[in-house]
Amino acid sequence: MSTRSRYGLQFMFELALHSKERPVLLRDIAERQNISEKYLSKLVIPLKSSGLINTYRGARGGYSLACEPKKITVKQIVDVLEGDASPVEDIQNPLNPTWDVWSGLDKAISDYLESINLETVVQNNRNRQFTYVI
Repeated sequence: MSTRSRYGLQFMFELALHSKERPVLLRDIAERQNISEKYLSKLVIPLKSSGLINTYRGARGGYSLACEPKKITVKQIVDVLEGDASPVEDIQNPLNPTWDVWSGLDKAISDYLESINLETVVQNNRNRQFTYVI
């Protein structure tokens, strides 16, 4: 997984955390997550195109989730931002003598990411022993 997925998940976490409020400004997310606003702006395009987020222009503009946090899985986010996130390039080639190892790992990763939604990420974060500053 690349920085795109890590930062993309942090971006989506922020939107999920504030899903009941008005749209969230990119600069606020960048500041809270300590990520470059310019980098985040590059992640917005594929997330918007995939229908995972909504964008709003104007004085009350910003970003919000396109649906409830429980309906968006981490796998959806990773797939949008990474494309093929297989652990090796020739995962689709069953002639590779180690294909079963890599395809098994690919399935385990995929199943795990599919099992976690944004609501779970927010809940897990709220249950931690530190205070999250909003």
